Amino acid sequence: MNTTKLLRETASQTAGPYVHIGLAPNQAGFDIFEKNFGNVLTTPETKGERIRIEGIVYDGSGTPVRDVLIESWQANADGAYNHPADKQPGKSPDPSFRGWGRSCSDFDTGVYTIETIKPGVVEGRKGRPMAPHIALWIVARGINLGLHTRLYFSDEAEANAKDPVLNLIEWEVRRKTLIAQRETRDGQVVYRFDIRLQGDGETVFFDI
Repeated sequence: MNTTKLLRETASQTAGPYVHIGLAPNQAGFDIFEKNFGNVLTTPETKGERIRIEGIVYDGSGTPVRDVLIESWQANADGAYNHPADKQPGKSPDPSFRGWGRSCSDFDTGVYTIETIKPGVVEGRKGRPMAPHIALWIVARGINLGLHTRLYFSDEAEANAKDPVLNLIEWEVRRKTLIAQRETRDGQVVYRFDIRLQGDGETVFFDI
């Protein structure tokens, strides 16, 4: 007798609406952790160009998702990760830059921000250089599995054209969904990066 036919699928549960309290309580107004991993990745000693990333995550109807949480992971200005597994020759970690952070969208506007530095070129598989980029992981109410994507920089056109990951995306219009647009605002470098979960202009997500 095949008993598997008698078993029902276990119900799943999304990550909200309390994801902020559990993963980024300080940004939700709760001071409960000794160390908070927020959206500011730099210290006064961090090397590199200071930048701000901001954007809105939109659902399939074009409505801002106001309870999203985004984790970011990136190399430092020299292109090295703050991780013991990074063995890139000639590069060293910056002890004043952890390279990882969490950002929550504003509950009213839906805008998320990340205060960081622009990463350097990273050595990829078979020694192929990867253009400066930031890896992002997105989770919110209604998303059963976190979504993985990448942020590249509009002022790195030459490096982007050679990037092995970007070149896996066949259509140029789809590649553009991973490019953050640079602007200068009140003397600060800001990169705008909106994320669309579905519909027209849907952001490229990676199966990792």
